[in-house]
Amino acid sequence: MKDIRQINNPYNDDKVIDACSIFGMMDTTGGRFSGEAIIRAIANMHVRGNGLGGGFAIYGLYPEYADLYALHIMYLSRQGQQETEAFLRDRFYLVLDEEVPTRPTPAIVNPPLVWRYFVRVDQHKPANQSEDDYVVNRVMEINTRLSDSFVFSSGKDMGVFKGVGYPEEIAEYFGLEEYEGYLWTAHGRFPTNTPGWWGGAHPFSILDWTVVHNGEISSYGINRRYLEQFGYQCTMQTDTEVIAYAVDLLIRKHNLSIEIAANILAPPFWAEIERRPPEEQKLLRTLRQTYGSLLLNGPFTIIIAHRGEMIGLTDRIRLRPLTVGVKGDMLYLSSEESAIRLVCPELDRAWSPMGGEPIVGILGQPFEPRRTIREMIVDAN
Repeated sequence: MKDIRQINNPYNDDKVIDACSIFGMMDTTGGRFSGEAIIRAIANMHVRGNGLGGGFAIYGLYPEYADLYALHIMYLSRQGQQETEAFLRDRFYLVLDEEVPTRPTPAIVNPPLVWRYFVRVDQHKPANQSEDDYVVNRVMEINTRLSDSFVFSSGKDMGVFKGVGYPEEIAEYFGLEEYEGYLWTAHGRFPTNTPGWWGGAHPFSILDWTVVHNGEISSYGINRRYLEQFGYQCTMQTDTEVIAYAVDLLIRKHNLSIEIAANILAPPFWAEIERRPPEEQKLLRTLRQTYGSLLLNGPFTIIIAHRGEMIGLTDRIRLRPLTVGVKGDMLYLSSEESAIRLVCPELDRAWSPMGGEPIVGILGQPFEPRRTIREMIVDAN
């Protein structure tokens, strides 16, 4: 009988192939660059995917429409498009709509229709509601009530491009080497317990938050139920979607810092909390008691991005890899150092962060390590 190791590893090497690939790169000065480098980097990790999902997020993408919400929508039928466009005209001021340009790519078969809409909220929202909350509610309404329509990107001056295929194939299909942005993230998917379909590819997005993820969220059920209390609806049939909504809730709606959010999503173990100084124990216990339902169980490495920031985070015991690279004003996050060095051979520094330690690049600031919970408490006192 064939050894199971030969079935899982037919080439008899020590390469880990049953894992997704993630990559992010950011010019912290805001300089915009094409997708050529990140396409090469994510293609270098081709064997981490299986062709059932690839995607990119680009920030600084639409400078001429930077103040408008850019809605990227997939349609499975023309009827779905007609219903959704009528909905958009009724709920927003529609400035521009167009089909997202694509080109024939042999590997891409049966793609959905993909359109983008640049909209303003104007007088449509209630007086006591923010524009962001209004857009989130309308996105949830389209994704749950309208047939054959999925909003997969809804931020300002950014956009998500994704689908079924290897990431380099998705890049070819959408012509992403022709786009420019100051921050890019990319994902090559190897789906395990969720389907490989266009809406289920990464990145996952709400407003201008995007998440790419390597791993598995075994706490998906309780995370989802908690988020539903705040109006979020998970419709993309994969565990990663909860992370995007959790980050939006914690940082945008609850106004928590990145350090606090990291200690909610990937908190220290109870035994470790008990060894911390009293004030630190109190804060960490409060976070666990208040937001315990948002703790992410399971192995994960994620890259979170939004306008002006790129954040890398791993689970508490670092069961999935993350490498950080810095070269001048450029910050790189990757599943493998080899992908970084392919596009930037001479790094100033490269390292693997501690589990649960957020790595944050901020627009307009040179990269430096974030404050720890202990330092935040000292500063507050």
